[in-house]
Amino acid sequence: MKNDLDRYSRQILFQAVGEEGQRKLLGSRVAIIGAGALGTVIANHLVRSGIGYIRLIDRDLVEWSNLQRQMLYTEEDARKQLPKAIAAQKRLKEINSAVTVDAVIADLNLDNAEELLSGMDVIVDGTDNFMTRFLINDVAVKHRIPWVHGAAVSSRGMFAVIKPGVTPCYRCLFPHVPSSNGETCDTVGVLSPLTDIIGSYQAMETIKVILGAETTPNLEQIDIWDHSTMQMEISEGKNPNCPACGQGQFDFINRSSGKQVAYTTLCGRDTVQISPKHKGELDLKRTAANLQKSGKVSFNEFLLRFSPNEELSIVVFKDGRVLIHGTNDIVIAKQLYSKYIGS
Repeated sequence: MKNDLDRYSRQILFQAVGEEGQRKLLGSRVAIIGAGALGTVIANHLVRSGIGYIRLIDRDLVEWSNLQRQMLYTEEDARKQLPKAIAAQKRLKEINSAVTVDAVIADLNLDNAEELLSGMDVIVDGTDNFMTRFLINDVAVKHRIPWVHGAAVSSRGMFAVIKPGVTPCYRCLFPHVPSSNGETCDTVGVLSPLTDIIGSYQAMETIKVILGAETTPNLEQIDIWDHSTMQMEISEGKNPNCPACGQGQFDFINRSSGKQVAYTTLCGRDTVQISPKHKGELDLKRTAANLQKSGKVSFNEFLLRFSPNEELSIVVFKDGRVLIHGTNDIVIAKQLYSKYIGS
């Protein structure tokens, strides 16, 4: 067993980790939501640090515009149109084959969130939207799982550690879903060093949670362009009337609350995501054959891309989920979905 720890020798030398701490890391289970700019940095550090089991959940595929900041991907991944979860899993196994990396190609939603996240020691937020964070928060509070929030856009980033029953939850800090998504990487850009810094902090806080070490009590904010930092103390911010941690009301994993929708516009990307009403697995080869006469089709074992014209591109995943690129109009997206994929 000692030889198995040799690769972590420099980490073990750090007194707060030591051999006992390293064994804790090796026996831990972490879920990372999103394998984009933050998620790839987080996963890279956690795999190298020896987290025993990592569930990496992502709904998207590798594109050329990702390569500027999403550390685990290559041009070949983009050419092959690989799902991010699969491309990341391949790279991570090459980094540390002793770690189990469970790649899940899925949109985290109320139908699968509890199944995918319960039983984890820590959940880490590598997402780019508020709705998913509220969903993560509901599962984390309900199942009392610590989670590490992070966000990065333009030159500004933030992170915080949320421990159910100890700290305020995300809904205490942000009581309402914003009416708009505000600035996103696709509208105002993002600097690659920023995502590396925020993702690294998130990975470090995750390790500290597992080791039982003291984590930051703040919502930490950084601007790497103007060299500014701000620490907002949140430890006293618990709201006794918070629907989630105060009243046990988990709206974002409760279908009757109407908080989740099947049709979602992806921030700043001129894309609509459509989730199937019923679970099932598509025969991509058969679907490709059906679409062949209506436009250009290419597919691999994970997804299919169909272009009925130069302006539109429809990506179909095996689980039936669809991304319609070229419009952010849900009505038009529904019409295209009905026309080419089915009702």
